[in-house]
Amino acid sequence: MSQKKLKVRCWIELDDSRFFGPGRAELLELISIHGSVSKASKVMGMSYKKAWDMVNDLNNRGPEAFVTLQKGGQKGGSAILTDFGRKFLHRYQKLDEKLKSIIKEGEDIMENL
Repeated sequence: MSQKKLKVRCWIELDDSRFFGPGRAELLELISIHGSVSKASKVMGMSYKKAWDMVNDLNNRGPEAFVTLQKGGQKGGSAILTDFGRKFLHRYQKLDEKLKSIIKEGEDIMENL
């Protein structure tokens, strides 16, 4: 019997280049949980530089900042999602849930192949 999979990934593009998708959504969610780009990147197994670059890209190319960063201090820096960042992430997650539901329907159809 052949193995069947249905895959869909949702990316938002700006100016013909990827801007937001599953990886950035996960990064924002982990920043929200941990209050730190460094901690979020460690949980994801991503370099701190790559995570930092992603946050900078979101903040610079988006219509508003997604993350507020505070450098240094006794306990190190911190990061929090802005209201815009939280709302954007929530809307993206709702869209992702809808897509997963559609994928489930497709998998149900594929069972008959």
